[in-house]
Amino acid sequence: MVAFLDDEIAIRILIDTDAFCKLAIGGVLRDSLKLFGADLSECGRLPALPHMLRRGGLRTRYGPERCDSLLLVAMDMLVIESLDDSYLDLLIDIPDIDPGEAQLFAKAADTDLHLVTGDKRSLRALKNVEGMSDALSGRIVVLESLLLELCETLGFEEIRQRIQGLGQFDNVVRVCFSEYNDDPVDCLMSYFHGLAEEVRPLTLWQPISDSSA
Repeated sequence: MVAFLDDEIAIRILIDTDAFCKLAIGGVLRDSLKLFGADLSECGRLPALPHMLRRGGLRTRYGPERCDSLLLVAMDMLVIESLDDSYLDLLIDIPDIDPGEAQLFAKAADTDLHLVTGDKRSLRALKNVEGMSDALSGRIVVLESLLLELCETLGFEEIRQRIQGLGQFDNVVRVCFSEYNDDPVDCLMSYFHGLAEEVRPLTLWQPISDSSA
């Protein structure tokens, strides 16, 4: 299913700020979107993303040069607009779900779109919100599952080379793609299954490459 903005431009997938930054820094953003039949111009983001890249926490965390580069990418994406208040009302006052993430969860629930997220804290809170696990079942995509699928399609050595600079910002990447780890796929699978159990009854998007599905 696709969602349409007022000018009939289709959004095919949603992405949160954390996942956007990490996938783009790792050089795998476009390949990740292709897994869902989408390109950058069909990816929906929060309206505040460009502002966050120009100043504030993201600029401190990733540095001005990276954020300036990410800003150019973000401007090619679509901005989510209208939301279903019935879903948003369930989420907006939950302390561990920030307002931006609440908007994305509500949009995904209302449109049947997949949402790529790096916010594990919000997922742990989301599992306890009545009705949301059913509304979002199988459509929440985490970084671990994306990297598993990319390792399957592009090869783990290719992925290891691309995301070398991401380890300083993401613990899972640092551990799984360490030079001392000969099996990043098994490591990613372990992290993914651990998270999947932790957020039940919410069902995460399952990588096709996971033979235990």
